[in-house]
Order: sequence, then C-alpha cells, then structure tokens
Amino acid sequence: MMEEVKEVTPCLSVHGHNIKVTEVLKDRDTLTFLIVSQKLSGTGEYHVDRTYDDFEWLQQQLFFQEDMPGIEGVIFPPLPAKPQVNASAKVIKQLGFLGLGEWQPYCKALEAFLRQVTAHSILSKNKAVEIFLTSSDPPGRQRARKNIFNRLSQAVEEMRKEGHKDVDEFFQTERDHNLVLTGCTKTAAERFLDVVLTEQKIAVASGYFSAALHLCVEPGENPDTQAFSKACVKLSEVFDSMKKNMARVAENNVSTLGLGLDLESRYQEAEKEMLFRRTCKLVELETAKRNAEKAKPVKKAAIALFHSVRVEMLQQALVQWCEKQLCTAKESADQFGQHLQAFRGMAW
Repeated sequence: MMEEVKEVTPCLSVHGHNIKVTEVLKDRDTLTFLIVSQKLSGTGEYHVDRTYDDFEWLQQQLFFQEDMPGIEGVIFPPLPAKPQVNASAKVIKQLGFLGLGEWQPYCKALEAFLRQVTAHSILSKNKAVEIFLTSSDPPGRQRARKNIFNRLSQAVEEMRKEGHKDVDEFFQTERDHNLVLTGCTKTAAERFLDVVLTEQKIAVASGYFSAALHLCVEPGENPDTQAFSKACVKLSEVFDSMKKNMARVAENNVSTLGLGLDLESRYQEAEKEMLFRRTCKLVELETAKRNAEKAKPVKKAAIALFHSVRVEMLQQALVQWCEKQLCTAKESADQFGQHLQAFRGMAW
C-alpha cells in the first residue's frame, strides 16, 4: 500500500538563506536598517526598513509562543545588543566587535540573526517572521515596555536555581560544559578585540607619522636638503602603506574571527538560557512532588473525613426521605380510611 504524499508548503514567501541587511541610515540617535530578501516566486525582492525596536519586537514574538510544541527546548538565535551612536567605552566593551563604530559588521550580525531564524524549523513558522521580512509597515514601533522588576526577579531566580543539579546526566554535563565555554569564549572575544583595537591604533599612528613626515620636506637646491626631503617622502609612503595594511588586517579580523567569536559567545548565552528554563521546570516538578508527598498523610485524613461527612449527609437525606414518605403514607391512609367510613355510612 502506497503512503499518501503530502506537499510541504513553505512557511515563508522569501529565501531565508540569502537575506541581506544592505545599509544602515542614521538619523541623530536612531539607526534604520535596510533589509532585502528574494521572493520565492522569483518575481523580485522585498525591501523593508527596520529599526532595532522592530528586531526586538520580532524576538519577543518568538519568545512568547507558549502554545507551540517544543518551544521550551529551543535555543533561540541571539539578537545582538542594541547599537549605540557615539558609544562610550563602557558600551563598546558590552557590544564588543559590534561597537567599534563601523556599521557593516553590525549589519552582518543582524543578517546572521535573521538567517538563523528563517532556517529554524519551529521559529520560521511564526507569522511575525513573514510580517517582519515583507510588510511595508514597521511592526514593532509600539512594542511593549520592558519591566525592570521582571528582569530583577529573573536574576534572583537564576541565582537561586543555577546550582540545582539536573536529574539527567547528559543535561548536567552540558550545563557544566556550557559554563566553561561561555567564560572561555567571552574571554577569547575580549582578548581578540584588544588585538583589533591595538591594530587600529597602530594604523592611526602610522597615518599621523606619514603626514608628519611631509612637514619635513623643504624646497631648495641644496643636495643634502633634497636627499633628506626625498627620504622623508619615501618614508611617508612606507608608513602610509603600513597604515593601509594594518587597517585592512584589523578589518579582516573583525569581519571573520571577530564576528565568529561574537556570535559564538551570544549562542553560548542562548544555550545557557535554554538550560536554565529546563532547570526551572525541574525545580517546579520536584517542588510539586514534594508538596504532594507532604500532603498525603494530611489529605488521607481529610479525604476520609470528607467521605464520612458526605455519607452521613446522604444517609440523613435517605432517612428523612423515608420518614417523610412514611408520614405522608400514614396521613393518606388515615384520610382514605375516613372517606371509606363515610361511604359505608351512606350505604346504611
């Protein structure tokens, strides 16, 4: 017997694997990202503009799918931290490679986020993903405000439950590995960022020195002066080449390993969140079991009392029913007896 072949309908109307964030527009402190995706129909492209608020809206829509089977075990693709125009040193440290002031790496990070979402077998089914990529109207400009008290309570809850041992050896081992890898990846990203920042400083210093050497060039017929000027010009060209080379090396570092370490670090945090959700469910389950065990002795007596009271009440109702019926039957018998005596008197 041949099984029925069902055609699988794509969840999205775009090719998710080649979504591009092509440009970023800056209006004071607001950044707008231009997103281009090819239509599955092959008839053209979708061009939409989205702010970071829109990306946060999409992420919230993905998080809050409580009715979606398997959503609790999903490692959500991590959204980069919010970009900052003219970021401070503290913000740059938080953003890492994405806070260096060059927006192309940040666009690549957003691209990676969208491609990971559209490639996910569960998340890509959310209608919000289609709306985000194709709708001309910005979906998230009126997003819900974040509640700082919820974040604080979550932090306290995490501290309370992070040491809870998992009943499954596989997940406990994964938690241990994740803890180590999260720290190592973050440290590696920070150290590599220091390397890139140093390369950028060398490039800037080389540029300054190259420009300063031109100040030593003097006109004149003196052979020594001419020779010195030629040496300064040539040395300036050398330092200018050093500047360009070092800037290119720093750019390559950011666009390759830098972005890779940044994404890996954020994914380790995303896995940590998923494992924490599992831990919370375990704690809830174990607490419920303990409460059920504690309630057994008390509930046994309470249930026994409940049944005895219910039986007594039903028994009283039955007795009262019988008594009432007997009383009514007796009254009816007396009444019918009187009627019978009356009929007999009339016959005489």
